[in-house]
Amino acid sequence: MFKLSKRSIRTGVVGLAASLGLAVSVMVLAGGYPGGGEASNLQATAPGLGAVQSFAVLAAAGITNTGPTTVTGDLGTHPTAAVTGFFGTTANDGPGTVTGQIHQANGTALSARTALTGAYNNAAGQVPVTTVGTELGGQTLAPGTYTSASGTFGITGTLTLNGGANDVWVFKTASTLITAGSSTVSLIGGAQACNVFWQVGSSATLGGSSTFQGSILANTSISAGNSATVAGRLLAGAVAPSGAVTLDTNNIGVAVCAVAPATATAVPATPTPTATATAVPATPTATATLAPATATAVAATETAVAATATAIPATPTPTATLAPATATAVAATETAVAATATSVAATATAVAPTAVAATATSIAATATAIAATPTATLAPATATATPVAPTALPKTGDDGLPWAGPFALLLGALLLAAGLAFRRTRA
Repeated sequence: MFKLSKRSIRTGVVGLAASLGLAVSVMVLAGGYPGGGEASNLQATAPGLGAVQSFAVLAAAGITNTGPTTVTGDLGTHPTAAVTGFFGTTANDGPGTVTGQIHQANGTALSARTALTGAYNNAAGQVPVTTVGTELGGQTLAPGTYTSASGTFGITGTLTLNGGANDVWVFKTASTLITAGSSTVSLIGGAQACNVFWQVGSSATLGGSSTFQGSILANTSISAGNSATVAGRLLAGAVAPSGAVTLDTNNIGVAVCAVAPATATAVPATPTPTATATAVPATPTATATLAPATATAVAATETAVAATATAIPATPTPTATLAPATATAVAATETAVAATATSVAATATAVAPTAVAATATSIAATATAIAATPTATLAPATATATPVAPTALPKTGDDGLPWAGPFALLLGALLLAAGLAFRRTRA
């Protein structure tokens, strides 16, 4: 029994992966496009045509036509101005027709030749390349850059180019390109003639009744056999000023790349929400209305004072019998009391109404005390004092004399007693 180490297992897995990768590479090189065929090892790029883009036929040493050739695109030559066999030229001899413009040794033709030289050099310099046999007929080739070991290309039968609409083929030859009569270059898989370029080191010859696809960028001359059809361009004299073009009842049209239609992806519209306005009822604001202030309290208070001042009952004074001499004193006393009462009344008049209620109550109490004081009965006398009804004292304020009444009464009593004592002493 053999025991495999982890290192051995790892080495085996790596080797197996490398082998599979190599096998896939071989398969791709053998024919990675539908229908098989040989694939280029690098995608080719289209050489920029610039000012020569609109030309279907261009030469350096003139153009000669035989038969009713139709050229769809511009036709021009520079520096040689000679063009025969087309209407619309200087010779205007027909029978060929040009649907584009004809430029004979003018500035436009010169610019086109300059652009041709640039495109020719670009195609010649594209690397790397895939080397194939001289005979291209019977092959199916994927997009790429191709050259031949012999330096020439020939097509007998059908050459098939298989690729997409944007794929490019560049064929480079150091010498000639010759296609047999009734040979065909076929495009499949969406390939377009505008993306096929033939860079020819010397001259190109298309066999009669052949169908050719692509633009020929020839260093020298190009000749199209009778009834040959070209979907592309015949551009001669890329470098050599001796490059001329010979036509014979051909149909030549500029190959224009079709733009792939854009695929529109429908994006569902997102509905925009609509705002709904909801009416909110307005809330009424309560307004406070203040009642006007009524200032009537003072008047009521004054009325109450008046009522209180008249509520003191009149108390009859007991009859006092005095001696004749005493009557004079009593009269004098009563006069003093009256004078005091007048003073009290005058004082009460100056009191502010706001203190009336309390003062009136005090006066009422004082008047009651005066009424309750009995008059002393003395010895019989002929003179009878006239009873005086006590009068309610008017209100007094903080500066009044609430004790004036009792004091006057006491003073009168003392004077009366003194008079009685004096009388007894004399008796």
